Amino acid sequence: MNANPNTCNPYELPDWRTVQVYFHAYKSSKVMQRIFPIIDLDLFEETLNKAYSQSTSILKYGQASARVCVIAFLTFASRLPHVKTIASATTTAPVDHDLLATKAQFFMPQVLQETASLDAAQAVTMMTLFELSSGNMRATNYYAAIAARLIFMLGGNLFSGLATARDARSQQKHAQLRNLFWICYTIDKDLALRTGQPPTITDENCELTLPPGYLDRAFLDVDDEEAPWSGAVFPFDLRLSMIKARAHRELYSVSCLQKSDAELLKSIRELDDALEEWRLSVPPKWRPTMSFSSETSDPNMGMNTVMLRLNYHLCMTIIHQASGRCKAWMQGQSGMMDGVSSSMALSVEASRSSLCYLEAAEHVVVDGVFWTLIFYPMSALLTIFCNILQNPLDPHSREDLGRLNVATVMIERIFSRKLHESELVHFKMVADFIVELKRLAECAIDKAWAEQRAASH
Repeated sequence: MNANPNTCNPYELPDWRTVQVYFHAYKSSKVMQRIFPIIDLDLFEETLNKAYSQSTSILKYGQASARVCVIAFLTFASRLPHVKTIASATTTAPVDHDLLATKAQFFMPQVLQETASLDAAQAVTMMTLFELSSGNMRATNYYAAIAARLIFMLGGNLFSGLATARDARSQQKHAQLRNLFWICYTIDKDLALRTGQPPTITDENCELTLPPGYLDRAFLDVDDEEAPWSGAVFPFDLRLSMIKARAHRELYSVSCLQKSDAELLKSIRELDDALEEWRLSVPPKWRPTMSFSSETSDPNMGMNTVMLRLNYHLCMTIIHQASGRCKAWMQGQSGMMDGVSSSMALSVEASRSSLCYLEAAEHVVVDGVFWTLIFYPMSALLTIFCNILQNPLDPHSREDLGRLNVATVMIERIFSRKLHESELVHFKMVADFIVELKRLAECAIDKAWAEQRAASH
């Protein structure tokens, strides 16, 4: 929905009381602060005062960043599950996300004319998260690129900036910049794999020193509001995001497309070793198993473990899927066939595990995460579908066909809950697409068996 300039003052800020309700709700949710450290609580108080102390009828140079930071905060924070629950206890005007997002877009040209600031970086990062959670990948890409550039301009890509900060306030600002850097870094690596476009943030230009204490808290009970600990853990495991970055760079970048079969398989082996090293570093309570089936159980399921498990299986899939580019495999040469086939099999098995785990974890998946999670089952389904087309006579093909059928029902159960009207249209497209995948896969299997029977007579 676009703001109508005849009925809406584009400079007008959201209702002060509504912003305060959601700000206090965010402050009250340790879980959301751990996963989405989108603002520094103390510094945001200053941003609020700066934004609301100005006249809303005019906009002076240097004021846009504070205003858009407030708008972006309300736009994204009001979507967070825990924050929404806390805020719902207080009567406030409903939040029109589309209108707020349009207002934020209106402010962007002014923000980009101003000197880079923490407010601007926070605002654009929050808009990146909002558009990602809304399924607007084009807008997500644009915002993510701007956020990355702002963070680079402010030195957020450098860990050493914390040590060279002159005073406590500068250290506080740099610590928050590093939080924003890691949020953008994880999104950037995910976007590169989702869209096939090159990442905006290159590891060579960043200090990837993990946040102080990160490894100590990364696998604590993130979803426990009563837990006494604090500190950011971010939406994705940071070390897993580094593996994603490396996988894209070594397997899917333009330069690596020229690799020989031997070089490609070497990269796959090294990445597989790195992924296994990461897996073994995860405490046993949270450690993903290499494979997951309907007979497997996970007593510690929660949204955090769902994201951890799905991302692990995604990494396994994308790493081993690259073996399909081997020229020897495409040409049917026998020398490397065994190694490539086993690698492809690992990719398919990881995809099966993703679907099985998501089905088993259905009861812990929170409402409103359609766009956050849908990529994982869709990626898994496409991998399984392609494997059926490649090996229609494989004994597992009929089982995988059944998985496509089960996936349709499962995805409907999980994702159709409390979907926004605009999302229902997209959901129907997804459901129809899966049905078509199943139909085509079934045709491929039937055709292959018919041809084999005809050849045997």
